[in-house]
Amino acid sequence: MKFTYRVRDPLGKLHEGQVEAPTMEDAVQQLRRDGFHVLDLQEAEAAPGGLFPRRVSKQELIYFTTQLALMVDTGIPLATAMDGILHQETNPTLQKVLRELKRDIEAGEDFSTALAKHPKLFDRTYVALVKASEASGTLGPMLERIASYLRKELETRGKVRAAMAYPMVMLVLAIGVTIFLLTYILPKFIPLFASRGVELPKMTRFVMGVSDVLLRYWYCWVAGTGLAIAGFYWGRRTPAGRQLLDWLKIQMPILGPMFRKVAISRSLRTLGTMLGCGVPMLDSLRLSAEVAGNYHYEKLWHQVLEQVTGGKRICEVLTTTPLFPRVLVQMIAAGEETGQLDTVLQRVSTYYDQEVDMAIKTATSMIEPLMISLMGIVVGGIGMALLLPIFSLSRHP
Repeated sequence: MKFTYRVRDPLGKLHEGQVEAPTMEDAVQQLRRDGFHVLDLQEAEAAPGGLFPRRVSKQELIYFTTQLALMVDTGIPLATAMDGILHQETNPTLQKVLRELKRDIEAGEDFSTALAKHPKLFDRTYVALVKASEASGTLGPMLERIASYLRKELETRGKVRAAMAYPMVMLVLAIGVTIFLLTYILPKFIPLFASRGVELPKMTRFVMGVSDVLLRYWYCWVAGTGLAIAGFYWGRRTPAGRQLLDWLKIQMPILGPMFRKVAISRSLRTLGTMLGCGVPMLDSLRLSAEVAGNYHYEKLWHQVLEQVTGGKRICEVLTTTPLFPRVLVQMIAAGEETGQLDTVLQRVSTYYDQEVDMAIKTATSMIEPLMISLMGIVVGGIGMALLLPIFSLSRHP
């Protein structure tokens, strides 16, 4: 077996490398015989996760942050706490990150600086909050606040995904049933209608035409569907495509209010948390724009940032846009006037979390009958197109 080691020689110099030994105890004995003092010894990994490294989920990040907060609060040194979590972690990707964090901390780097080296796992909001806590010496409580913040974000994201899953499943089911009826059921009736020479109603002729097109040019439909899906995923990565899709999200009749409230809730929660933790206003506004999750709200927060830099208040900028409700702008204005903006924003974000829940329930309750009605119209229309000629055959034997 191979083991990765960090050792110190008799002169106090650090060394890193790998050693082969049957067991970890044998590796320790071998290094000690060479005159080294063993600082860290771990079983070597070929790569985190192999060709496709295992991702670190939000839930795992929240669990790590909560564990670290508890250990730091009890007075355990940061490097020691990191080492304890490292030995319990089973995700190889997170193990690798924790090992690097521990090494950087032992080398004398600030925790925030070490976190910033892993932007895919620790975003700028996470790093900024840790950096603010280092200046005030409140790392333990700050980590707990970060974990709470991440939990709320994960909860909101899960609710939105659950709300979107139902209409998507219903839509896929409706399309699948329609294709099955048009390509499998309907063609079985066509020879019967042709042999009896019955005059087909316009609805039946239309449905038979659609069925014929689906069967005759099936490869075009398959290719077109594939191109449409690829185009959608490509388009959402372009600025123009993202701008269009995000505009459609917040303007669509039923789901639009939900997406608007989610974007507002995310931004205000981040802004209130950052200001409450001592992060400068301009940095807080910049990070609020990044977490909005919608192009148009990001653009709005960047406008706020520019004009606040020029001396304006946040409420003065938000008054000019329809993206923020007037009542909300008035509450932000009250917070700015009283000097309690962070407290007001955190209370407003909590209120908007409840609004998001209500918007999701409203959207779901409205989508369900609409999707059922749509499926009934489509399937019922195809069924009627089949039954009308059959009724004509029963009347004219």
